[in-house]
Amino acid sequence: MENTARTIEVLNDLILINNDRIEGFERAIKETEESDGNNDLLLVFLKRINESRQFKMELGGEIQVLGKDIETGTSTGGKLHRAWIAVKESFTGHDRHSLLEECEYGEDAIKKSYADALEEPDLPAYIRDMLLEQEEIILDAHDEIKELRDSVH
Repeated sequence: MENTARTIEVLNDLILINNDRIEGFERAIKETEESDGNNDLLLVFLKRINESRQFKMELGGEIQVLGKDIETGTSTGGKLHRAWIAVKESFTGHDRHSLLEECEYGEDAIKKSYADALEEPDLPAYIRDMLLEQEEIILDAHDEIKELRDSVH
């Protein structure tokens, strides 16, 4: 029973950081729409939002199977998602490099959240596999954001 409760807590923490990630990229889109020359980033940011929505559905499905409710909203100080909070509050008047730098910082936060979750010793194997698949996508997303940032001179 204790393992189930801890698993639900881990999954709900990941739902919250995915909510934060969605909100962060929505703010990045708003910033992009208000600036010149960054329209190519819209598709990148929309892809990240869609990934997190898919992750939330998968995580939420497992929580429901375990008989509990899914967390909604964004975090208000949870241990795993403070960095995305800082990112989503910082989008104002940034140039392309700064915008991508803030997004990379947020991606670092979600990477850490998944790494921390995967350190949980009692996660069921099927949930660990799901988290590893999500983590792989997040790592690729981080690398794409970093490449875009590094390409700005």
